[in-house]
Amino acid sequence: MLNFIRNSIVRVFSTVVLIGIVLGLGIFTLIIGMYNYDRSMAELQTKASNTANLAAISLVEPVWNFDDAALQGIVKAILLDVDVQGIRVTKAGSDKAELETVREGLSVKTFEELLKNPTNVQTSAKIKREEKDIASVQIITSTNKVQALVRYTSVLIAVFAAVLVLLLSGFIWLLGKRIIQRPIEALRVSADQLASGNLNYAIDTSRRDELGSLAHSFDSMRNAIRKMLAVIEEQNRTLEEKILQRTAELRQKTNDIQTMLQNMPQGILTVVQGAVIHPEYSAYLEQIFETRDIAGQKLMNLVFTNTNLGSDVLSQVEAAADACIGEDKMNFGFNSHVFVTEFDKIMPNGQAKSLELSWSPICNEDDVCEKLMLCVRDVTELKALAAEAGQQKRELEMIGQILAVNQEKFHQFIDSSGEFIQKNQEIIEKTDAKDMEAIGLLFRNMHTIKGNARTYGLLHLTNTVHETEQTYDNLRKNTEVPWDKEQLLDQLKQAANAVREYAKVNEVKLGRKGPGRRGGVEKYLMVQKNDIEFLIDGLEKVDQKTPAEKDELFRRVLGTLKRIGTEKMDDVLAGVVDSLPSLAKELGKEPPAVVIDDGHILVPNQISDLLRNVFMHLMRNSMDHGIETAENRMAQGKPPAGNIALNLSLSNGRLWLKLRDDGKGLDLDAIRRKAFAMGMVQEDQPMSPEQLAQLVFASGFSTAAEVTEISGRGVGMDAVKGFVEREGGTIELQFIGEDKGTGLRAFETVISLPEKFAVHLDAQ
Repeated sequence: MLNFIRNSIVRVFSTVVLIGIVLGLGIFTLIIGMYNYDRSMAELQTKASNTANLAAISLVEPVWNFDDAALQGIVKAILLDVDVQGIRVTKAGSDKAELETVREGLSVKTFEELLKNPTNVQTSAKIKREEKDIASVQIITSTNKVQALVRYTSVLIAVFAAVLVLLLSGFIWLLGKRIIQRPIEALRVSADQLASGNLNYAIDTSRRDELGSLAHSFDSMRNAIRKMLAVIEEQNRTLEEKILQRTAELRQKTNDIQTMLQNMPQGILTVVQGAVIHPEYSAYLEQIFETRDIAGQKLMNLVFTNTNLGSDVLSQVEAAADACIGEDKMNFGFNSHVFVTEFDKIMPNGQAKSLELSWSPICNEDDVCEKLMLCVRDVTELKALAAEAGQQKRELEMIGQILAVNQEKFHQFIDSSGEFIQKNQEIIEKTDAKDMEAIGLLFRNMHTIKGNARTYGLLHLTNTVHETEQTYDNLRKNTEVPWDKEQLLDQLKQAANAVREYAKVNEVKLGRKGPGRRGGVEKYLMVQKNDIEFLIDGLEKVDQKTPAEKDELFRRVLGTLKRIGTEKMDDVLAGVVDSLPSLAKELGKEPPAVVIDDGHILVPNQISDLLRNVFMHLMRNSMDHGIETAENRMAQGKPPAGNIALNLSLSNGRLWLKLRDDGKGLDLDAIRRKAFAMGMVQEDQPMSPEQLAQLVFASGFSTAAEVTEISGRGVGMDAVKGFVEREGGTIELQFIGEDKGTGLRAFETVISLPEKFAVHLDAQ
């Protein structure tokens, strides 16, 4: 039936119109029926309510006087209304009905059954006497009459609608045949004529409606086909020549591709279904894989056997290749990260080759991956050259770092680093179990090497030493890390090799063997030539001098001899001071101004390394913990750049070195909190500010908020204390200025060394 309707536009049109009319009439019928029903029900409700109210008025006296005869008479009168199905009278305050009557002839016998019938309407009214409720009356009214009326009305409307639909369907059918079907039939005949090749058939284009426009289109198509056929005839005459030309071009392209495949210095192959290598591949593949047995080989067998790739990686590659070939191109995108791009392969002759791979999908017009193209490059030589270039770049960087350091200072650093490494080796070799004191010494020595390396900008060494330092730090802080002597010695060996690498570059690449100027004029304070000549002349004529002149001569000779093998403090700390600007930049601060007042005191060469190590820690601490950023300093009325001052003096048979900065001072509250957290003090333990200050020398103590390469590892002040005490010295923090109650106290670091480590310039 459905196909019968679809085969005709007229039938489709008529069906659609009739369905619309039927739906409209149906909706109209439904609305009228609902309206009639609602109206009839409203009237019935009003009638039932009125009946209940009338019954309530009529039953006042009979109920009050207990007149059963009167009650029965009124009930019979109410039941004369055919719509009333039952009546019940109940006295006030009682659940039991005084009177309950159901119309005779009904299928139900009780009033309760009437209440349960959903087609009935229940109304009630209060029976009052002297404004008091004495009883109530309930009346059940049937809606059957209303429903019968609604059905009758609906049937009449439905019959009318059916007749109307029949009349309209006939009219629409005739109209469709006349207006639509005949013109379309004419167009169909025209289309059949055109399809059969009769391009001379006359098409009626006289109509001015849409079908006429369609006829014009058919006529235009006929004319276009005529012109197209003429062009096709012309093309057919030259088609054979073009085919021959295209065939020759295709043959040339094929030859070019074959030539490229045979001569390009790169391996190219395609992988087809089953992960099999296609017979067409570049000849260079045979040279790369050293075999001619390539076509038809499994991809995994040819390319990925005897490689440094793990079995998991190989399984992923094989699975990804199977998942891509024959599937949507999107699969290649999902799995492209699995395809390895670089590995080492052992060839049949035992030679190792480094190969690079490049994967690409070959897809058809439906974006289905038919093949995988794999480009293989032998990068063995390139890798060797890159490694050599990397090593050369590393050596050039090291040369630049070495040249930026004074040769004498560089050799001092190499010697001191070697001594620290030798000490660490001795400590590790004689320590069989985890010893916190030994670990502390290892850590301090390595931290000093790293600090000196950072001072001189020897970055490659800094990184290596930092890893060794981190191992010691883990041993200090984590009780679960075991003491592994062999591992520690191996790691220390790497640090020693890094130091030796710098020394080798300095000696071999730069040709700076030996100490260079170390021990030369830079190492010793210059003595004026005329002073030497004066002393020589005075010694030659000593017999001619008076006792007073002899005493003055001997005093000057002694002073000159004492100055040999000494240095100025400025020269000793030059490298440390030079490193502060880069450290300041790293901390986001301004470079400090460093002022050294040596008090005309020289220090012997033997103590120079000690002083460099000590003040490397102290000055870096001043920059990190003491001196504030430029913004903070300016907010406090200070200049943007901080100041660090070092004073030397001799008194009471001791050499005194006092270092201070104009930073924020010592945070005593932070020191107490840290000491309490580390279990060094009790929460309520009374301690003077001086006692709190000395806690900074405890091993592992640091108030830094976070660990960096500069601070926070709990090393520095304890290392300084150890260096100083090994030479018979002392170190302490002394407050300067008054306590302002802020918890921050200005202080200076006071170091005391034996007098033998100082020569006063006035001793002449």
